[in-house]
Amino acid sequence: MVRESGFDPRVPKPKSRIPTAEFRLPILNAIVDVEAAERFGWTPTDLARAFLAGGARFLQLRAKHLAGAAFLDTAKAIVELARQFDAMVIVNDRADIARLSGADGVHVGQEDLSPRAVRQVVGADAVVGLSTHTVEQFERALEEPISYVATGPVFGTTTKHTGYEAIGLERVAAAARRATARRLPLVAIGGITLERAASVVAAGATSVAVIGDLLATADPEGQTRHYLRILNSVT
Repeated sequence: MVRESGFDPRVPKPKSRIPTAEFRLPILNAIVDVEAAERFGWTPTDLARAFLAGGARFLQLRAKHLAGAAFLDTAKAIVELARQFDAMVIVNDRADIARLSGADGVHVGQEDLSPRAVRQVVGADAVVGLSTHTVEQFERALEEPISYVATGPVFGTTTKHTGYEAIGLERVAAAARRATARRLPLVAIGGITLERAASVVAAGATSVAVIGDLLATADPEGQTRHYLRILNSVT
């Protein structure tokens, strides 16, 4: 029986990953995009395994066109795998999949459920991230019950179509100052490459989210290591 709050007592409660003064989001948000993985000949689980083996500890599962049952099966497999690495898994869009799979939380966009509604499903201890693309969206996000705020696209991108123009590094820096004042981690996304990643962190982003460039070589595990080496050299 599912309780009215949305919680299913049969599903184990995930370990809390709410950012606090003692906790900081990992510097690389490796996005397991199901469609992108398939284009490059990877299953989502094998790609997640490669990212984890390369050192990623913050994964986001993105599956825009996957049927619900298959999405849930994929999420469960990746969550189970990530636990072996003490890594965090966030599910894109689907609060129900995040809850049922035991993921650490959910990431929503401007057209998805509001963070307040999401909290009714995943609970107070889950990680909830929110995408923003304009100054107005960003300011509104700061008033929401979120764990981190994302902004972008930083640069032009063909992997994730947002319908918004690139915001550039100056806007990342301004967003970082506002987020820091609210003690919110800032995740930057959009067109980030190995060559550009350090500049995004230097501008103030807590974490960089990457889809396509982690698949730019035939070795996503090695590419993940390269990213972490460069990003960690900035902090």
